[in-house]
Parts: sequence; structure tokens; C-alpha cells
Amino acid sequence: MPSRQYHEELWGDVPVGRRPPDFERRLAFLRRYAVAGARVLDVGCGEGAFTSALAADGAVVTGIDVAAEPLRRAAERDRDLDLRLADAEPPSWPLADGAFDVVWAGEVIEHVADTAGWMSELRRVLRSGGTLALSTPDHGPLARLALGLAPRAFDRHFDPRRDHLRFYTRRTLTLLLSDFRFESVQLSGLGGVPGARRTLLASARRARF
Repeated sequence: MPSRQYHEELWGDVPVGRRPPDFERRLAFLRRYAVAGARVLDVGCGEGAFTSALAADGAVVTGIDVAAEPLRRAAERDRDLDLRLADAEPPSWPLADGAFDVVWAGEVIEHVADTAGWMSELRRVLRSGGTLALSTPDHGPLARLALGLAPRAFDRHFDPRRDHLRFYTRRTLTLLLSDFRFESVQLSGLGGVPGARRTLLASARRARF
């Protein structure tokens, strides 16, 4: 199945207007970096909830997604948004080099098949010294232990038919960001309990050279 068709079919099962999980808390995290006047890219913007919120705050925001359906929904809800359709395989974004001060990828990286290509494209469009902010499900030690002790939960979580392709811990996410020359990596957890947080929040600065 072509990549574009796959992503369109996934969105066909998503109810219109569904609010992103932990929206307010993730937005509060993002607002530390996406200040008024900043050029911000919302990668995997979906229906544009974060895109609209940041634009209302005064940031100059562009949203991209690999499926046309969520972009159609976003444009229908907020016609002032700058929205672009991107290619997933290989990752290719219709954006200039170094065009953004901040790149936000909320619950996206776990869906990416070509992680190296995606990270390279992300780094390309972020200016030298710019900030990457992202969130992804957290597979901390207690969460991994719980999955290991509960075969049915393990099977559900790692069902090969799910659209989650990658599974990150604090260590693996830090190593990935370092490999692509991101500095000052900061990680925190959201939801759940210590050792079994639901979501990882990460920020990092693109190395200047």
C-alpha cells in the first residue's frame, strides 16, 4: 500500500475534532519555547490544535502532515493557518533550510518508519541554535516491567497492526538526539507515576555547527 494511502486510511478512523491527549499540559510545555514572534513548525500537526493555539499566542506557525484529511479538517476550522502536505517516504518537507526557530513534534516520532531520514529533515529546517520540542510515549522501567508481566497487555501494546512503530526510553531518545547533533537535551515525564510516566517531554538545541 502506498504510504500516502496508508496515512489517509488511518485518519479515516479518527473522529473529527478529537482533542489531542494531555493537550493543555503539552501546550504549557511547548509555550516555554514557542513564544510570540517565533517561527514555529508543527510537525504532524493533524487537525491543527497546537498550530492554532500557538498562532493565537502570536507565533508565526506552519503546520505539516503526511495526510491530506487532517489538513482539510484544520483548514475548515481555521482558514488562516499555514498548512503544508509532506511526503512520508522518504521524508520530504516543502520548507526552506533553517526556516524555523522552533520545531514541535507532538506524538509523531513513534509513528516514523525512516527515523534517520525524518531526523535529518527536521534538523535541516531548524535554524542553527534553534529548539526542538517533542513528546512521545514513555517506556520507563516500571512500564516495561508491567508489560513483561502481563502477556495480554504486552500483545496489545506491541500489536504489529498498530501505527506505533518505535518505542522510546529516556536513554534511547537522548542517544538519538545526540547522534543528530542536538545539545542541551532535557527530558521530563508527564502523567502516570515515577518510573511509569505516560509521556516523555523532550527539548534540545540544534548544534550550531
